[in-house]
Amino acid sequence: MVSMLSFIAGVKDKLASEKGATATEYSLLVAFIAFGIIAGVTAFGGELNTWFDGLGTTVKGWANK
Repeated sequence: MVSMLSFIAGVKDKLASEKGATATEYSLLVAFIAFGIIAGVTAFGGELNTWFDGLGTTVKGWANK
């Protein structure tokens, strides 16, 4: 009976410790994705702004026809 309780306690500790590690891994993944988006917008922001302005002008021309 004691060995069964030890086994259950060990499994419970292992699961509890992995949840913390998993949360940390996901938070790091989200941070890297956010930094990637920020870097992309910083690098290509001007070109994207020009492209969307041109697209808006094109769509506005379609609406006026």
